[in-house]
Amino acid sequence: MSQMNRRRALQLLAALGTTGLAAGCGSGTDSADEAKPGSPIKIGLIVPGSGPNKFIGDEITNGFQLFLNLNEGQLGGHPVTLVPAEEGDTAKTGQAAVDGLLKEGVLALTGVVSSAVMTGIRDAVEQARVPLIGSNASPISLQSVVYIWRTSYVLDEPGEALGQYLRQTLDDSSRIAIFATQGQSSRDVIDGLRRGYEQGGRRLTEEPIFTTDFANPGKGVYTGSIRKALDRRPGPDAVFCHYSGAQAVQFIKQLYAQGYQGPIYAPGFLTEGAVLGQLDDGEKGEERALIEKYGIQTALNYSADLNNTANRVFASAYRKTHNVSPTTYAMASYDAAQVLDKAIRLVGENPTPQQVNLALGKIGQIDSPRGAWQFNQPRTPQQKWYLRRVELDGRMLSNVVISELATLG
Repeated sequence: MSQMNRRRALQLLAALGTTGLAAGCGSGTDSADEAKPGSPIKIGLIVPGSGPNKFIGDEITNGFQLFLNLNEGQLGGHPVTLVPAEEGDTAKTGQAAVDGLLKEGVLALTGVVSSAVMTGIRDAVEQARVPLIGSNASPISLQSVVYIWRTSYVLDEPGEALGQYLRQTLDDSSRIAIFATQGQSSRDVIDGLRRGYEQGGRRLTEEPIFTTDFANPGKGVYTGSIRKALDRRPGPDAVFCHYSGAQAVQFIKQLYAQGYQGPIYAPGFLTEGAVLGQLDDGEKGEERALIEKYGIQTALNYSADLNNTANRVFASAYRKTHNVSPTTYAMASYDAAQVLDKAIRLVGENPTPQQVNLALGKIGQIDSPRGAWQFNQPRTPQQKWYLRRVELDGRMLSNVVISELATLG
């Protein structure tokens, strides 16, 4: 088929609203024509460049960029320019990021760390009809969306997976003390814990203790809340908590300092990234001894030690590039690039945001570092959740997968 006739055929197909899928299925072009790179495209990356969530934003950036590095800087055969925008931490700053990226003419958006930002930009994204493949924030309240997809999780899922496990593991008289930062994200996690645990007559008898959401909490900031739970009699048999980053480090240190001796359970964010390095006080350290004796167990959709081909490629490349193991944040962003690659490839030569959004619903199963998953009807992953335990890996504390917990989504 000549280039002119091919172009005319695509125009006719576009009039019928089927350009993308027809082009993706092949149109009789020769192999030399197919090998040519497509037109350049722009992808908007919404991440925080400062503040307490900067670490997650950096991981998201690293994960997406790694996929591009491994694929000649292309998505679906199109050279990519990744356009970053400052997320901030409010609906207003998120809206400004979206507005700026839309003016840049981006084909799709990705990123978003804060649930408040994700909720705040929902209407703008839906009205713009530009797909957003969110790679972190995923509040329960984000329902009935058309242009917002997520490669991470829904926030109640880690709590639900752990709730099911604790119901099977702990005695029905066990007292679980629950701690979390103030905010909707924590409430989503705890709602999931209740749903997983409160079955067959089981009940969580303790009211959650919500602590102030300090970006960089100081020594002693959690002491009063911890004492409130520990001074009750009988004392707690287990602690469930929802913290990450600097908050996780300080909460665990202060929990042990107040004399708690028992297991800690949490969504995997508690021990992601540099947290374990900051908790590890050496072979003869008290904190390491307490962690080894009583245990920290977490639920997450990923661990860097998962033994599958996709993860061996991803984790090896990530370590080679950044000299650290990847986190779930980097993995979800890598997968965001992967699903965009598949969708854009389906669309073909001249993708539009609307065609890419349609194709996202047709990409099927993703061969991911976390294990195979696929989008469900609410546009979130149907995926496995893993139970991880903090253990010594050589001389360092590490998150080690010990079993599968559930498939949710």
